[in-house]
Amino acid sequence: MSDHCEEQEMEAEALAAIFDTSFEVISSSQPFEWSVKLVPVDCGGDEEEEEKQNHVAVKLISKIPLDYPEESLPELDIEVIKGLALEQKQDILALANDEAEANAGMPAIFAVCEAVRTWLADNNVKGLDDGSMHAQMMRRAKEAERSKAKAEQKFEAQKEEEEMTQAELEELAVRKRRAEGTPCTEENFNAWKEKFDKEMAQKKIDDDEQAQKEVSVKKKSVEKKDDTADRLTGFDQFSGKAGIMNLEAMEAAAEEIENGSDDESDDVKVEDLDVDEELFDDDDDLDDLDFDDSDDDDDEEEPDI
Repeated sequence: MSDHCEEQEMEAEALAAIFDTSFEVISSSQPFEWSVKLVPVDCGGDEEEEEKQNHVAVKLISKIPLDYPEESLPELDIEVIKGLALEQKQDILALANDEAEANAGMPAIFAVCEAVRTWLADNNVKGLDDGSMHAQMMRRAKEAERSKAKAEQKFEAQKEEEEMTQAELEELAVRKRRAEGTPCTEENFNAWKEKFDKEMAQKKIDDDEQAQKEVSVKKKSVEKKDDTADRLTGFDQFSGKAGIMNLEAMEAAAEEIENGSDDESDDVKVEDLDVDEELFDDDDDLDDLDFDDSDDDDDEEEPDI
């Protein structure tokens, strides 16, 4: 058995599995001959439903040459079952041969069957076998409409493909630039160096300004701390030796006065009190005050009894 024969038998088995009872082997010896019944709508073997929904139907007859598929194309013919005139039969046959040529070198019968079935689905209407002038005009008008729709679909598909191609080209260009990098020339290096120097100079200015602000804030903080460092608290003023009024000296002076000591050596001197004389610079203001000795007046005037 030749390789072509084995491959052809395998194709026949595949077609039988796909089309089931619609596939028929007319000749089981080489050259093989096959037949496939094609309808627009597959109703799963329900003949009554199939008759109702399908207004057109054909059989695709395929005679298989010995050197098919590598070297030859199948010999195709169309047998009209229902609903089609001779004109449509010729259109379908031309479509089938074109599809076979498009699949040259490989098993093509299934692809041809699909192309024919699609045509039948697009033309599944009553009256296509009507040979009247009116029917022919209607068929031509509908065919022209379908051709226009197909042309528009083809144009949109080509446009989308071109857009995708352009996007792919741009993506490839980006990847190439990333892989190769930017070549370093004297011109672009000088441009980069100038930009870099400006950025560094501005950064130095900003850093200096920030440093000056920090020094100024720190200096003000230190000055404020120095202002309060030498300031005495109320307790320090009355208890410490460096205080404006030494509390211990004042207590000692009061005690001496109370004891009535006449010993001049024991007298507490003003200098020992460590008094801040600046506190008494404004004693002239006391001259305006009127001090009345209320106790003396009470002693001189005795109430009448």
